[in-house]
Amino acid sequence: MEIAQAGRGKIRLTGMPLRLVLDTNVWLDWLVFHDHSVKPLRSAVACGEAEIVINAACTSELLRVLAYPLQKWALDVERQTACIVQCRTVARMMEACRTAALPKCTDPDDQKFLELAAGVDAHYLVTRDQTLLALARRRPPLPFHIVTPAQFAMRPGVESLAQGRAQQAVSGEHR
Repeated sequence: MEIAQAGRGKIRLTGMPLRLVLDTNVWLDWLVFHDHSVKPLRSAVACGEAEIVINAACTSELLRVLAYPLQKWALDVERQTACIVQCRTVARMMEACRTAALPKCTDPDDQKFLELAAGVDAHYLVTRDQTLLALARRRPPLPFHIVTPAQFAMRPGVESLAQGRAQQAVSGEHR
């Protein structure tokens, strides 16, 4: 295995996935809205370049939000359950270890995402939340990147790696 730079001073062994934490709105884009902006996240997870981590507190919030009327989407209990099953299939359940002091997010409901990202040594917290994104510019920097789905997609090699592995899988099927 080779060593690769993963950002914020972290290194990772190539072949080891990037560790991601998604906030609730990004989960909704993935599970409910099927928003195109999460396609690079889906691709990175599908090809093994990234793994998503979630914990009980974040899952609990997702369950609560799935029960809300979501724009034109009102999810019945069956669809809510299907979303949680998909989340649990895609994400690895991990509880955060105690970490050094983190900044306090101005929205207390978002603190759990910071704590999870720091406590599981995540490389990225993926969010659209402006209060979390404001912390990305904080000095000293956090031990992980806070990015939007679009910013994650701009990482070198995200789409090309996923496309290359997809092409390998297709060419392997035709042999």
